[in-house]
Amino acid sequence: MEAARSVTRPGARGAVAGRRLACGVIHTVWRPRVLGAWRVPATGPVILAVNHTHNVDGPVLMGTAPRPVHFLIKKEAFTGPLGTFLRGMGQIRVDRAGADRAAIGSALAVLAAGGVLGIFPEGTRTTGDFAALRAGLAYFALRSGAPVVPVAVLGSGERPGRVIAALPPLRGRIDVVFGDPFTVGGGRRTGAALDAATDRLRQRLTAHLKDARRHTRRASDT
Repeated sequence: MEAARSVTRPGARGAVAGRRLACGVIHTVWRPRVLGAWRVPATGPVILAVNHTHNVDGPVLMGTAPRPVHFLIKKEAFTGPLGTFLRGMGQIRVDRAGADRAAIGSALAVLAAGGVLGIFPEGTRTTGDFAALRAGLAYFALRSGAPVVPVAVLGSGERPGRVIAALPPLRGRIDVVFGDPFTVGGGRRTGAALDAATDRLRQRLTAHLKDARRHTRRASDT
């Protein structure tokens, strides 16, 4: 069994550096089109809830969000030099096999300090339609009281690239659409409260995704 890890707040400077690096790379390799970034509150704690169809979705959001983002990233990515790099960029390692208390504590510390937490609420790559929401997003929203901003990343999983099949086409357009912030309340974290919050989140996120697809004229990412 893996030893328990101490709770630490990821470095804000690392997230700032990560945003600058991601911005340079993303805008060089692809052609991101960012819509509604002004909807992200300029200060205070914020949760960005992002659909997830491709491995580049996290870096794309880091390079296009108006504020530095601390993402919850699966522990499998934190190996060797990549793990060191991710920690240096202020990202949070999470064990998806169970309730990772250290990751939960680190994420809450980010929000308590007025930072931005990035979450893939379905927990892993899917068709990106927010249909299989897990309870983690609702827990963080209820526990912190932070507003949730829905984000649709569209185009990253449409088709493979010709040069590198595992990546979207070079200089291809990727749309990043930010929605209006909303809250699901705070304080109570009973099973019923989590279920109700998860249902509300699913409705708001799917509605935003539908609007984003219509606005960008992207029927689907699959």
